[in-house]
Amino acid sequence: MTLEGIPKDDYFRTFVQARHIYSMVAAGKAGWTGPWRMLVDETMRVLLVRARRADGFFVHRLDRDAEILDRRADLYDQAFVLFALGTAGGALAEPLFFDEAEALLDTIEAKWAHQRGGFSEGEIVDPSVRRQNPHMHLLEAFSALHEASGRKRFADAAFGIADLCRTRFIDPASGALLEYFDEDWTAAPGEQGRIAEPGHCFEWAWLFERLASWGGANAVAASDALTGFGRRWGIDRERGVTINEVLTDGVVINGKARLWPQTERLKVAVVRYHRTGSEEDLGEVADAWLGLRVYFLPGMPSLWRDKMNEDGSFIEELAPGSSLYHISCAIGELCSLRDI
Repeated sequence: MTLEGIPKDDYFRTFVQARHIYSMVAAGKAGWTGPWRMLVDETMRVLLVRARRADGFFVHRLDRDAEILDRRADLYDQAFVLFALGTAGGALAEPLFFDEAEALLDTIEAKWAHQRGGFSEGEIVDPSVRRQNPHMHLLEAFSALHEASGRKRFADAAFGIADLCRTRFIDPASGALLEYFDEDWTAAPGEQGRIAEPGHCFEWAWLFERLASWGGANAVAASDALTGFGRRWGIDRERGVTINEVLTDGVVINGKARLWPQTERLKVAVVRYHRTGSEEDLGEVADAWLGLRVYFLPGMPSLWRDKMNEDGSFIEELAPGSSLYHISCAIGELCSLRDI
């Protein structure tokens, strides 16, 4: 949307539609009395009918009439369709959506399972570099599906991705989450193999805290390592925000700060506070919320800016709809503190 609130509808990315399904459910849980159930059901069914290819994968983009605009398939997009199916299935008590998720997982495993673990990423990104990021969102999706359906297959898939992270993605020396890898999940050569995004450290830590509540082995230790690295090297205390990229030794290579890492810092602080009750985690809840609030537009807090420069100014651009998922998830976690 423009910063004046005017929608821009040139195209609709499949993963954003899936994220909006989550956001509507989150709004309903928070007490919104609007037609969130109708919106969730309608959007989910549009995706299933209009965005799915004959081979079972979901396409990358639709146009304003829900006609296919970019029919390529990408692992990141499939992860969010799985996430939406789990979220919608639980919220609407619709087991058909869990069945659809199993069918999509069948397709992913049959076509993209990688012999060295995890999955190939499909038809959009450079296949010579493997990334943790879509696997993180697969873990999020499998967790949502298991919690909503109780199906063991989804729990097993979640634990499989978590083990891949613990054994391959986390740098044992620094506790950082690495971003880029070779074919065999060894770190990519040179500086690329030492890049860590603090926001992803926090996001994985939040997911490990979730697994810990299921009794996942070593989940708390993984969360502690990732959170510790993110807090030590990834927060600009002067601006009060989580920055984009550092190296494993803490050297800053991208000091700009997008909106979404602020939400991940907040989410993990809240769930850790539920577990630890510590003053450190409670202080992080407050500081992360203050860091997130500066992204909301003055006078129009229902819209946001996305990219902060190193001097604290913001890049002038459209407000990306993809951020609503991050915001609604963070606020949902924050609202859980009302029960304490």
